[in-house]
Amino acid sequence: MAKKKKKNKTPSQKWKKYKVNGDKLERAKTCPKCNVFLADHKDRLTCGTCGYMEMKSKK
Repeated sequence: MAKKKKKNKTPSQKWKKYKVNGDKLERAKTCPKCNVFLADHKDRLTCGTCGYMEMKSKK
């Protein structure tokens, strides 16, 4: 049998979820159910693990 080709995986880039303001470290919003980072979409924040969703407010 021929070997399967491995797909190149992109790194997680969790460092983009943190910001430094002066002496304080700010984290991106996390899921209240499972405590993982929420994905930031155009109109909502979603959790890929449990399916939790928050709509962004329109201002």
